[in-house]
Amino acid sequence: MKSPCMIHEFRRANHLLDYSQSFDFIAPLAIRIYLFFPFWIAGTNKLANIEGTAAWFGGALGLPFPEFMAYLAAFTETLGAVALLLGFGVRFVAIPLMITMLVAIFLVHWEHGWHAIASSSDPEIAERLSKARGLLREHGQYDWLTEKGRFVVLQNGIEFGVTYFVMTLSLFFSGSGRYLSIDYWLHRRYMRSSVASESISGS
Repeated sequence: MKSPCMIHEFRRANHLLDYSQSFDFIAPLAIRIYLFFPFWIAGTNKLANIEGTAAWFGGALGLPFPEFMAYLAAFTETLGAVALLLGFGVRFVAIPLMITMLVAIFLVHWEHGWHAIASSSDPEIAERLSKARGLLREHGQYDWLTEKGRFVVLQNGIEFGVTYFVMTLSLFFSGSGRYLSIDYWLHRRYMRSSVASESISGS
């Protein structure tokens, strides 16, 4: 049996956890800020080279209406990033962003497996990394090449796409969060005016 002291401490811990819900707006805010960067970068990069993006969509990916699809993806990611940052229409914006991620997952990254960066614990990957480092040390400027980061093998798997999809899915259900979003204040104003109208019509 649990002692009264243990039960008291358990209830106290639960009370503290319940109190932390006063700050639950931090989680969706953090997700929104985090997602702004990859979607903004992806969208603006597509817009900066829209002809190349359209050629890739129509060629390698085999998508119909490649130019239209390129613009659609670019504006979905760019405008979606801004909407996420501002917390405006987040649950609506989450839908096309999730669709974009699903297209990327299944058409671009699926064949490469899970990892975005190949795991160095894989013996074959470790062998290749070791060989590449050896060649660079012998024939290249290895210190300069690795000055900004470690030498890795890009596997280009679904890892990041799935992560962004799950985070966007979370926002679809939770919304943009309280206080630090346009949605919150629009909802408050709409609900107040709606309640006031119902009170007047019911009186």
